[in-house]
Amino acid sequence: MNLIKETQKLIEEGIASALQERDLPELYHPVSYTFSLGGKRIRPVLLLLSAAMEGMMPKEALPAGLAVEFFHNFTLLHDDIMDAAPIRRGKPSVYTKYGTNTAILSGDALMIMAYEQLAKCDAQRLPLLLKRFNRCAIEVCEGQQLDINFESRPRVAIDEYLEMIRLKTSVLLGFSMFAGAYLAKGDEALAEAYYRVGEKMGMAFQLQDDYLDSFGDPALFGKRIGGDILMNKKTYLLLKAMQNGNAGMYREIVKWLEMENPDPEEKIEKLKELYRLSGAADDAVRLRNSYYESAMRAMSELAGDKEAFRALKSLSEGLLMRES
Repeated sequence: MNLIKETQKLIEEGIASALQERDLPELYHPVSYTFSLGGKRIRPVLLLLSAAMEGMMPKEALPAGLAVEFFHNFTLLHDDIMDAAPIRRGKPSVYTKYGTNTAILSGDALMIMAYEQLAKCDAQRLPLLLKRFNRCAIEVCEGQQLDINFESRPRVAIDEYLEMIRLKTSVLLGFSMFAGAYLAKGDEALAEAYYRVGEKMGMAFQLQDDYLDSFGDPALFGKRIGGDILMNKKTYLLLKAMQNGNAGMYREIVKWLEMENPDPEEKIEKLKELYRLSGAADDAVRLRNSYYESAMRAMSELAGDKEAFRALKSLSEGLLMRES
């Protein structure tokens, strides 16, 4: 079994063990359900592999890995409500299946469970880990609020969008790699180097996610294609199309953004066509690749365990090339 699969197996066993201790089905069945939907457990795998890079057995870093996975899924439960997203990984989202109130409360429980796991980490390492985790958690909330703000703003700069996705997505990948390295070595400067790799990786990951939301295969992507378009989300694709397009393209984009009750499929197809014609789709791919290459250069400077390095590189390539 390769190292990625070993860490994924450890994480799944850890999730199952944590949930076995809970006996209020109305609260915890939705939590079990959200984990049953699958997922690659990217953030905890990054954490465990970063720890392995610096000589720690992945199992020793498992509580921190579970903490980031519980926190991440807490955000998903609440994000689906805010985005009115009925589908998650091809199945009904938690609020669709169990109701909004239950989804909110189960998400809250996951957040608390994340702190329970973090508290199991080495006592000497815990103060800085807790400080960084709290900073990361509040940044994720700030990123989500900016994303919501941008929906109603007529103009958003591309730099503002990139800062929003850094907060909403990248900082958690950065923290995951920071935590793994810091648990292993207790060297804050070294852990910061890992953080920078994860942050750049997160930017590539989110740009790919935004691209797939418009151009992915719905059978593989696991949710409706064009959800961002229907929500008028200010993604890189939309902002770049508005920047690149001629006056006619710009007016067409604004028309669809301001239209009340448009035909959903027509709106999706028209904007996707404008993304292609303006060159925004190609620009998004180039920027995604640039962040990925920057992450790989930074990672190549880390002189850790070779097997863990190869696993991290393989996982990173998978994030870039994924279709779901």
